[in-house]
Amino acid sequence: MKKHIDKFMRYLEIEKNYSGHTLLNYKLDLEDFEKFLGGTDVAQIDYLSLRKYLAVLKEKNLCSRTVGRRLSALRSFFRFLSREGYIKANPILMLSSPKLEKHLPSFMTEEEVKKLIESASDANGAGIAGLRDRAILEMFYSSGLRISELVGLNVDDIDFISGIVKVRGKGKKERVVPVGEAALGALRGYLGKRKKESSAVFLNRNSRRISTRGVSYTLAKYLHSAGIKPGISAHTFRHSFATHLLNRGADLRTVQELLGHANLSTTQIYTHLTTERLKSVYDKAHPHA
Repeated sequence: MKKHIDKFMRYLEIEKNYSGHTLLNYKLDLEDFEKFLGGTDVAQIDYLSLRKYLAVLKEKNLCSRTVGRRLSALRSFFRFLSREGYIKANPILMLSSPKLEKHLPSFMTEEEVKKLIESASDANGAGIAGLRDRAILEMFYSSGLRISELVGLNVDDIDFISGIVKVRGKGKKERVVPVGEAALGALRGYLGKRKKESSAVFLNRNSRRISTRGVSYTLAKYLHSAGIKPGISAHTFRHSFATHLLNRGADLRTVQELLGHANLSTTQIYTHLTTERLKSVYDKAHPHA
């Protein structure tokens, strides 16, 4: 089993160009399945084996999303084994995935975003820390970047004349994202005052590329000072970015491209948020609601 997992992981890394984060999750999920099998050869794995494994996962009270992710890893693994001729029949084809609970992503109002961004300057004035933090918050909201994409930005990725940023997203895929003047102005202000020369856009206090943990800590600090509801994460900016675009008339396909989603179905969850907003406004405003 282990040699097949190793071959599959090399296939995902070299041919499919999966990100390090995805590769790690797949490896952990497959190793968990290998442990459950206890030395069973891949050719002997059948539908019943998979059903028993699914029952074990349910006994652990794992959420349906986690179970679904593990089954997704197994589906890819068995497709690979079947295609390469390591197994005669694919035993997972008849296994259905658990129904996922639908969790609507949280987002901030436009007023909350403005209050949060302004709190960076209020807390630190025009110092380098305040300039950097405001640029981080402006970039999050202006571009809808993932936190990993933001910390990975290099100065050469930013075209200040055209107002676009080159982003390396999931699966090492590159996309071009437009950035508003507010974020570009904040970046100019920060980079112009920064003394340390570096290829990285955002630096920590030691003049090294800031980490995702450092950005999360920065965000938490300003959330507290701005008095905004708890539970907001860096990803909430991404949700807010998408929701506010749709609320103001952007089409779903455009939002999909901006977010770097491979499938439109991933982006469609934001239509639920805008629908909920419409219903809320209707309930408050219509006399017969």
